[in-house]
Amino acid sequence: MKKYILPLIFAVMSVSIAQSCSKDDSSPAENSSEILAPVAVQKTNSTKIYMHYMPWFETKESSGDGQWGYHWKMANKNPDIITNGKREIASHYYPLIGPYHSGDKEVIENHLLLMKYAGIDGILIDWYGTFDVNDYRMIRDNTEQLIAMLDEVGLEYAIVYEDRFLPNIVQAGKSPTVISAAKTDFAYLQSHYFNMPNYIKINNKPLLLNFGPITLTTPAQWTSAFANLDVKPAFLTLWHESSEAGNNASGEYSWVYQDNTHLTNFYANNLPNLPVAMGSAYPGFKDYYAQGGGGSAIGWTIEHNNGATLDETLALARNANLNYLQLITWNDFGEGTMFEPTVEFQYSYIEKVKTFAGVQDSGNFFPQISKLFNLRKQFKGNASVQTKLDKAFNYFVSMQGDKAVQLLNEIQ
Repeated sequence: MKKYILPLIFAVMSVSIAQSCSKDDSSPAENSSEILAPVAVQKTNSTKIYMHYMPWFETKESSGDGQWGYHWKMANKNPDIITNGKREIASHYYPLIGPYHSGDKEVIENHLLLMKYAGIDGILIDWYGTFDVNDYRMIRDNTEQLIAMLDEVGLEYAIVYEDRFLPNIVQAGKSPTVISAAKTDFAYLQSHYFNMPNYIKINNKPLLLNFGPITLTTPAQWTSAFANLDVKPAFLTLWHESSEAGNNASGEYSWVYQDNTHLTNFYANNLPNLPVAMGSAYPGFKDYYAQGGGGSAIGWTIEHNNGATLDETLALARNANLNYLQLITWNDFGEGTMFEPTVEFQYSYIEKVKTFAGVQDSGNFFPQISKLFNLRKQFKGNASVQTKLDKAFNYFVSMQGDKAVQLLNEIQ
C-alpha cells in the first residue's frame, strides 16, 4: 500500500488504515468482514432427498458410565482392542472417521457438510422420546446437539418416532399409560421442534414419521395421542401400516426389506393411492446382531454388490418420479445400511447420491471435509487454529469450497 507522511495527529488513524488494507490482501481466514450465511446447493433433481439418521452412538468419553455404547459394542465386542488401526466394533463395516459420539460437535459438522455437498436436503432423526429410561434421554440430547447445527449448515429435519418403546416407559413407572407417554413426547415435539423454521413441513403441517406402528395400533389410539396438538402432523407410517392410524395418517414411507421386489411393488401399487408417499433407497443390508451377541440375525441379507444395489434403488426412485425420498441410512452400522463414508466404500455412496441429485458446480470436496474433521481433532485446544477452522466451515456452508480448502492447506 502506498504510504504518505501524515501529521502526528493522524498517526493512529494511519496505522489502523494500514492494518485494514493489509487484511484485505491477506488469506481469507483474516478477512472478518465477509458474511458467510448458508447457501443452498444447486441441483437439477426436484425430489426432496432426506437421510435417515441414528443419533445413538456413545464412546467411553461421552457415556455416563465410562463404557462404549451398545451400538458400537453390542454384547461381545470391545472397541478398546485395536488391530491394524481399527477398533473392534459390532459391524461388518468401519466408519472412515472411526467410531464416535453422536453428540460430538466435530462429528456432527463432518456429517452435515458431507450431506450438504451430496445434495441432501435434510435428515430424518430416529427418536425414542423424552423419558429418562434406558438410553432414550441420551438419544434426545444427542439429537438436540445435531439440531443445533442444522440451521448453520442450511439443512432441514424431521422426527421418526419409535412407538415400540412406549411400554418400557410405563413399566419404569414414568407414565401411567402408553398413550399418556406418547402425549408427553408429542407435546415436547410441538414446543421444541415443530415450529422451528427448518423443521420439514408438508402441506403446511410438520412432518412426523413413525417406525411402525408397533404399540399404538388403532386409529383411536393415535387420535388420542395427537389430541393436544395444535396442528395434526403430516403423519407417515411404515409401508402397508397406515390403516392402523386411520385418518390420522397422511401416507406411508417405504423401507428396506429382503430384496428390491418389495420396493418395486410399493411404487407400482401403493404410491398412486397415497396422499403422501416417501420412497427409499439403500446401499445394502447386512446385520451384525448374531456376531455381536445382540440377538438373532434378521434372517436375510441384501448384498452391497460394489454399489450396484444403491444404483438399482436410486434408479427405481428416479423412475417413480418421487416427491420425497428417504436414504436408508446414514449410520446404522449394526445393520450395514450406511451411506456414511467407510473404510470399505470410501465416499462412493454419497457420490452416487450427488449424481442422483444433479448437484451443480459444487466441486469435489468430500476428502477436504474429512480433512477439516481431522484438523479439528489434531488441533483441539488450539484456539487460533480452531478460529481458522471455523472460518473454513463457514466457507463450506456458503458454498465457497475453494476458499475453505485454501485455509485448510495453510494450516497443514
